[in-house]
Amino acid sequence: MAGRIEDYALIGDMQTAALIGRDGSADWLCLPRFDSHAVFAGLLGTEEHGFWRVGPAHPAGGDPPPADRRRYRGDSLVLESEWDTPRGTVRIIDFMPPRENHAPQLVRIVEGVSGRVRMRSALRMRFSYGWVVPWVHKEGRRTVAVAGPDSVWLDTEADTYGKDLTTYSDFTVGPGDRVAFTISWEASHRPAPELPEPEEALRTTEDFWREWVETCTYHGPYREAVVRSLITLKALTYAPTGGIVAAPTTSLPEEIGGVRNWDYRFTWLRDAAITLSSLLRTGYREEARAWREWLLRAVAGDPENLQIMYGIAGERELSEAELSWLPGYEGSKPVRVGNGAAGQLQLDVYGEMVEALHLGHMTGLARNDYAQLLQLKLIGYLEDHWEEKDEGIWEVRGPRRHFVHSKVMAWVAVDRTVKLIESGDVDGPLERWRNLRDEIHRQVCEKGYDKERNTFTQSYGSKELDASLLLIPQMGFLPPDDKRVIGTIEAIQRELTTEDGFVLRYPTSSEAGADGTAENVDGLAGEEGAFLACSFWLADDLAMIGRVDEARKLFEKLLALRNDVGLLAEEWDSARQRQVGNFPQAFSHVPLIDTALRLTASGAYGV
Repeated sequence: MAGRIEDYALIGDMQTAALIGRDGSADWLCLPRFDSHAVFAGLLGTEEHGFWRVGPAHPAGGDPPPADRRRYRGDSLVLESEWDTPRGTVRIIDFMPPRENHAPQLVRIVEGVSGRVRMRSALRMRFSYGWVVPWVHKEGRRTVAVAGPDSVWLDTEADTYGKDLTTYSDFTVGPGDRVAFTISWEASHRPAPELPEPEEALRTTEDFWREWVETCTYHGPYREAVVRSLITLKALTYAPTGGIVAAPTTSLPEEIGGVRNWDYRFTWLRDAAITLSSLLRTGYREEARAWREWLLRAVAGDPENLQIMYGIAGERELSEAELSWLPGYEGSKPVRVGNGAAGQLQLDVYGEMVEALHLGHMTGLARNDYAQLLQLKLIGYLEDHWEEKDEGIWEVRGPRRHFVHSKVMAWVAVDRTVKLIESGDVDGPLERWRNLRDEIHRQVCEKGYDKERNTFTQSYGSKELDASLLLIPQMGFLPPDDKRVIGTIEAIQRELTTEDGFVLRYPTSSEAGADGTAENVDGLAGEEGAFLACSFWLADDLAMIGRVDEARKLFEKLLALRNDVGLLAEEWDSARQRQVGNFPQAFSHVPLIDTALRLTASGAYGV
């Protein structure tokens, strides 16, 4: 059975990623890309669906012991896990070397620390998300698993044997002993991948991360949390294109046992845009430039058919399907691959894209004439469509509405473009778009604001709240000291926070209608956890309105939710006191960085 979501640590090579549990089991790995079929899918099923556990030998049928401690090696993505056993202490070093010209690899080095410890490696490869049992055979000392277009090669100096469709290795390590295991992927029609060099790969991997982290310009009191979040964002970047996946997993549930299970192994324009902001503000201009180039390729010359998300190389076809043979994480079904929300209309993404392009321009990214042309085309489209209903930031699968956040972000898109024209860098219909900006602003303040409660609402005419309203002051739509902003923040604190002070995205059920029944706002059954990004937004807003001590306390409560290696999923289940949703989640780590920067700038941090 898979561990708790927060029991996992991330390793990756900036083209795919693996999740390693406290018990030393790799329960999730897609090869060769983030969005490829999983070779280890035990995370969403059982051991029958693929895993690779390396750790101290334990009695057959017994639970494998969890590591006594684990950590990343300094500021890197190299994971160390240590077990203290009655016979001694052992360490396992897990990592994926950044790819250059070699095949994708997962390397596991077992190191004896003290005593003599009996170890076992158990490798069960299952292709196509646990559906296909490969043909496993030996080629010399190498073990290869082949099925259809894929082959995975196991290399180790330890002896291996097959039993029950699993490849085992039993061995003992003493002080200073090091035994390495490597799996490498290659297309099955191609020659075998080169023999790996695990120790050299470890050195180059550590060097890569050390040099990358040196670029970081943030040196404030929250540096450890900021750097770990930046490393995580880098790990979620598909290096060949610059696309950033929202998370490396699919179908980790927003409600344990529920149906809110989605595939996040794609690039959301919204997530990528806010990620660009964090990268630029912490010194990572090359990553920001690569993302901008990905964006321009993905959108091309077609803003009328803009999608909210794309594949990591800019693919548009992301059709959604269900994997019926997988029982789901702790019984959370269905397990989905692909994402049907790609075809939704979400007007807010125009604002996020233009804001990202504007920020790149303001911070001195090299001029790109096509980026500015695209920005003008986007506003031309918005000019004709901003008054339409849409599915909104949260991708509701219920009826379209006039979501207030969508209109605010349409205003942002126009506002930033007006400023670009005013700077003299491009030509455009300045007065017409100034008037458009004013018209959107007026309509939002008239139709999206509840005077009686002194709060903006989720959509025009609604009484419901929405955490995305917290972005109104952050986007400059209204100043932080505006009574409507303060009223909205306080309303969200009253009506959308959990008992432990974290923020829900919106009420999943609306008020009862005329027939006495309540409809789910988002068209889905069940509930969900507190959304961590929204909780960081609240901390930001509190700092902006001068309640900096309250902001700091909330921020530090959020930091305490991170797992032992500093990672966050999408949501927090307050009832179960555990992380839920896809993991690790870029949309949680980006606002962590932003809030840390804001609190540092305000001096609102503890000693």
